Order: sequence, then C-alpha cells, then structure tokens
Amino acid sequence: MLIQQREEYDAIVVGSGISGGWAAKELCEKGLRTLVLERGRNVEHQKDYITEHKRDYEFPMRQRRIPPESPLAKDYQIQARTGQFVEAAVHFFQKDSEHPYIEEKPFTWIQGNQVGGRSLIWGRQTYRWSDLDFEANLKDGYGVDWPIRYRDIEPWYSYVERFAGITGEKLGLPYLPDGEFQKPMELNAGEKFVKAGIERAFPGRHVTIGRCAVLTEAIGDRQPCHYCGPCYRGCSTGSYFSSQSSTLPAARKTGRLTLRANSLAHSVIYDETQDRATGVRFVDTSTGETHEVFAKVIFLCASTLGTTRLMLNSKTPRFPNGLGNSSGVVGHYLMDHHFMVGARGEVPGLMDRYYEGNRPNGFYIPRFRNLAGPRSDRLKFSRGYGYQGGAGRAGWGRGIGEEGFGVELKKKLHDPGPWGVGMLAFGEALPVKENRVWLDPQQTDKWGIPLLRISCEWTQNEMAMRQDMREQAGEMLEAAGVQNVNSWDANAPGDLGAEPGLGIHEMGTARMGRDPKTSALNANNQLHDAPNVYVTDGACMTSSACQNPSITYMALTARAADHAVRELQRRNL
Repeated sequence: MLIQQREEYDAIVVGSGISGGWAAKELCEKGLRTLVLERGRNVEHQKDYITEHKRDYEFPMRQRRIPPESPLAKDYQIQARTGQFVEAAVHFFQKDSEHPYIEEKPFTWIQGNQVGGRSLIWGRQTYRWSDLDFEANLKDGYGVDWPIRYRDIEPWYSYVERFAGITGEKLGLPYLPDGEFQKPMELNAGEKFVKAGIERAFPGRHVTIGRCAVLTEAIGDRQPCHYCGPCYRGCSTGSYFSSQSSTLPAARKTGRLTLRANSLAHSVIYDETQDRATGVRFVDTSTGETHEVFAKVIFLCASTLGTTRLMLNSKTPRFPNGLGNSSGVVGHYLMDHHFMVGARGEVPGLMDRYYEGNRPNGFYIPRFRNLAGPRSDRLKFSRGYGYQGGAGRAGWGRGIGEEGFGVELKKKLHDPGPWGVGMLAFGEALPVKENRVWLDPQQTDKWGIPLLRISCEWTQNEMAMRQDMREQAGEMLEAAGVQNVNSWDANAPGDLGAEPGLGIHEMGTARMGRDPKTSALNANNQLHDAPNVYVTDGACMTSSACQNPSITYMALTARAADHAVRELQRRNL
C-alpha cells in the first residue's frame, strides 16, 4: 500500500554505512536538509553495543566462530562463511533468510543489519591509492580508464583522514602515498624481528605498522584507543571510525538530518517530463507500507550490490534496463579482493618479550610486484598484491591439543607460549564483464523486490597471482629467520575455498568512466543519464587495486557531495 503523504527534502541518501554516513555529514554541513534511508534497524552509539565488554566465558561457545552447521547460524548461512561471524557480533549481520540472493556461482555477500552498516564491523585498514592504480586500466587494457587521477582525489583523502583519524607511519612511497597520520601504533617484538629480516633480505620491500582508522590521539570527544578488545563488538569511546561515532553525529549536530531506519529502498523515482530523478520509493519493513520521498539530489550509498540492485529495479520507459543503464554496464565488472592465501611460522627466541592489550592493528607489506607497469616483473599476471599480518605469543588455548591434566597442565600453560607470525595476502582482481549481477525475472523478496543473481569467479590472472602470493609469503618469512614456515592457499584443491565476496571488498557494477557508452558514472560520481543522482559506494569503482577500499569511498563521497552542493547553487541539478 502506497502512503500518499508527500515528504520533500533537499537531499536523500540511501544507506548509512561508511559512504552514506559521509554523504549525510557533508550534505547537512553544507546546508541541505537531508533524509537518510537505512534498511536495517536503528543502533545507537554506546547504548546498543550489547556485547562490547562481555567476557568470552559468558558466551555459550566461548566466543568462537559460528560455523554454518550450527543452530545459531540457521538464518545466517551465507554470513557464517566469514571468520568474522562470531557470537559477539551476530546481531551486526544481516539475516540471509530475510534478504536472500541467488548464487549462479559461489559469491559470499556479507551484509550489515543496522544503521551504520558494516562500519561497525569493518577491519579499519586505510590505504590511499596512487596513479599506479588509477592508470592501470589504461596501461594494460583491462576495463576502461578511470576519469580521475590521484591529484583529483588527493586533497579529499587528506580531508577525510583528518576527520576520521588515521594512525600510520609515513614511508615516502609513490605507489602508496602517505596520508594525514596520527602517531603510529608500535610493532611488537615478534613483528620487529620479522621486519628486520624481510627488509634485510629483500631491499625495496617494506614492513610497516598498518594504516588504521583507530585514534591514537583524541579528536573532539572521541578518545584514543586503549586496546581494550575486539573492535567489532562496538567502540563506546569512539576510538575507531564508524558512522555512529563520527559522521552521523556531525550530521545530526546541524539539525538538518532526518534518519529513517527499517526503510528499504525499492527504486529511484524518475520523472520523464522533467528528465531527472525526483525521489526514492521505499518500504517500511516494520509495517510493510510503501512510501515515496522527494529531493533535488540523491546519493546512492547502499553498498555495491545494494545500490546496483536498486538501480536495476528503477525501470522507466526511458530506462527499461534500470536507471542510468543506457550503457548496459550496470551490474557488470563485479570485483573483490582475493585473499585467504599466505604463510605462517614460529619466531625463534624472544621468550622474555611480550606486549600489552589488544592492539586493533597489525603489520602491512605494501605491493612490490609490477610497480613499473603491466607485468614489469615478467610474471604471469598483471597488477599486484600486499600483505597484512601480525605476530603474537601462544596463550592457554594451546593446551587443548596437549597431553596432561590438573595442576601440572595448569602450570605448563600459566606462562605464554612461543611466538608465532602469520601474513595474509590481498590481491587485485581484474574488471571482467562476465563477472556480473542481475535481477531475477521471477523471484522476489518478501517486500516484492526482485532477488539479485550473482555470477562471479576468479580469472586466470588471479589464480596465477595467488601462486606468487603463496610462494613469496613463505620465502619472506623463511628469509627473516622464521622457523617451521607453512605457506598455504585456501583455494587449493581440497581446501576450504576462497570464492569472491569473502574479502568483503566487493566493488564495481556501476563504474566511473569517461565515455557514457561504456560507463555509468562521470568523474564526479554522477550518473551520466541522471546527473542529480550520485553513486559513491563501492559500485562506482572502475578497478580494485589491492588496498582496502573504504578510505577511497570516503574521499570520493566527500568530493561528490561538494560537487553536488555547488551544482545546486548554480541551478544545474
């Protein structure tokens, strides 16, 4: 049933995660009355972090990962594929039973279930892109050329970093530009051992502390991290960046924000007579009622696949294949970072060394392959990869597989065990047209919105890269003096598998480009076909690089919001 009461705003933002929160902040602060639509439930900062400081023994499974076969995962068969699906965070994931999709080929779509989206459970790693990334498509012929370069986004990286608060070490590398960093966290003794060994054995490769959206210095009422524990349970001190702790409070402070939870966007309303988008149709999931809201400018930030589904479902006589899809590219060129490949081993000695607290960060090894261009290292693959890792000492849990019991076993496990180190590669995936999503012509969810079908698989390029990722991880640890090194790949025959989506960095499907015939968005993130509609989440990405993408989404969103307000002032929208 359509509710006819007309509501009008200056701007509508669909989604309240990392991109949507930034859009809300920027548009509100620039004077626009802004409505944010969030399909999930409301989550209030601090109040609703219900497991934040619970002890592991208070959970039935002692805070272990919940496997798909567990009764606790009954409604979460897709979400339970990720190692992040643990007892303390179940309530931050979307129930697959309520928001199903169809896998033509295996694709794990991890989704948030609340205001703030996945900004409450993200890994917080933040690395700028460089022109090595923005020029890659042009140089090696995959995909289309990005319509922007590093100089276009550089000031916006700085802008969002100063507000979000990024800790890190400056390295002076042109292919991994430095940012506006707070003081870096410290590598522990095991990591310093590995760093010294790798940099000694491989000149030109670097081991640094991760660049992370967690404060080491206060920003306003957000406090420096005190290493209290698992960030994915919520952070009451606001030490890590999330929509709840940062962007939404800033938007709310202006008095111009209206936020509606439990509001699932159905389609964008397009007025053929005005030749522009005029609003958004959404379903109130608590009542089942359909509403229409109207605005001068619309930002789609519903996550890569959520935004694409919305665009494809926004059909009009002018856009029979979906809003902004006259090029036919919407839904194509789906990408994710491929990972679950790396190496682990034992760090010798250092038995008199330890560390304090739960540092929410690890070490990072920036890309070192093909830095001079396509296959410049004479490898069997294009592009490159980086590593994320960490070192630590074994705890009492190591006793599970050991013989003994009683007092003697307790004494044995009283002190920390030996040092171990592990590193995980994240590799760039190529933009391939056949990796795509589309609407099922018959099946819908319970609100009548067509289900999304997904078909995506790794190409030969990714598979060749994975072999090098595994080999180099093992070689570096061995050269550093690590013992009993085991290199591994979950995508190997008989192993767990590492299908697309598990990296939780899905992107593409409504890409930016220079030519309206081969792209959906222009250099300002506007739809070529509907300039008052902006797409600034992962859907806009033209290639994937190998760095975690969220800081780039933030910068693109702030840049696009600035452009939108200036265009409104000029009466161009």
